[in-house]
Amino acid sequence: MGNKHKKIVLTGGGSAGHVTPNLALIPELINEGWEIHYIGTSNGIEKDIIPKEGVTYHTVHSGKLRRYFDIKNLTDPFKVIYGAGEATSIIRKIKPQVIFSKGGFVSVPVVIGGWLNRIPIITPGLANKMTMPFATKICVTFPQSKESLPAKKVVYTGTPIRRDILEGSYEEGLRICGFNDSKPIIMIMGGSLGSRNLNNLIREQIQRLTRHFQVVHICGKGNIDEKLLGIKEYKQFEYIGKEQPHIFKAASLIISRAGANSIFEFLTLRLPNLLIPLSLNASRGDQILNAKYFEKMGFSKVMYEEELNSDLLYNGIIELYKDRNMYIENMKKSTIPQGNEEIMKLINKYAKA
Repeated sequence: MGNKHKKIVLTGGGSAGHVTPNLALIPELINEGWEIHYIGTSNGIEKDIIPKEGVTYHTVHSGKLRRYFDIKNLTDPFKVIYGAGEATSIIRKIKPQVIFSKGGFVSVPVVIGGWLNRIPIITPGLANKMTMPFATKICVTFPQSKESLPAKKVVYTGTPIRRDILEGSYEEGLRICGFNDSKPIIMIMGGSLGSRNLNNLIREQIQRLTRHFQVVHICGKGNIDEKLLGIKEYKQFEYIGKEQPHIFKAASLIISRAGANSIFEFLTLRLPNLLIPLSLNASRGDQILNAKYFEKMGFSKVMYEEELNSDLLYNGIIELYKDRNMYIENMKKSTIPQGNEEIMKLINKYAKA
């Protein structure tokens, strides 16, 4: 049976980190003639992003796993059960050969629905522990992640990367930011939802930073600081989409959270980076593991939010710039697998004929 008759369901959402790998796979799947369906929520970030890719989009209800007390923790399990029923029905109609789940809250009902329909399910390892028992294969980004997962299910794949990040234009990056080539450019990224603390630390040092650099700051929705709009060498964006490859190309350094998608893009681009992972108070700790691995490999400089103040951050940025060639050389020696190819192999292998 040729791939042109095959159907796949993708799922994942809640943050850009749970959508980006699916965006990386969509062109690969289209090239191989797959019919692609995406199951997400009606109000998640995936609803704004995925339909623009020309993919059939379906919605289900889903709850949210919170790490703090909230009355919704009592009602959301019922939303997940309801959503699993919706997903089961949608998947039964689509009849996909395989499901690829990147994680996030919406993936739980979809994976359960796929399992009930006996569809092979491929899912990342640490993205959502609730979905692991239902997975056919579990992909991991780092080799050490295999140790804590079922040996029969786990495969070391790396993470899929959007091909378009390699197609940036330096001149277009300058134009988008309103910069010139007189000073190197630093790019600050706090994740798709922004980071108030990181934003504040950068802004406390913006006068010192702009003596040496031009700074482009992706600060998150509603986080533009209007008092700083007059600084010519400091450009703020709430969010960037198609502009990102061009700004990457123009940047000499990047300061970022340590989500797996982002750091693998920096590695692919050989872009020297300072990682400030989300703390354990705000996450399950996977960003800390990511950052430690990239630091150990010599790909990244790492600083921890709990120990950080604006002076330390400024000094860390200066050190990173001085040592940038060392990081570039280390990244050139990387042997981490190309996630797109490895995951496409799994999809084709486990798709039902």
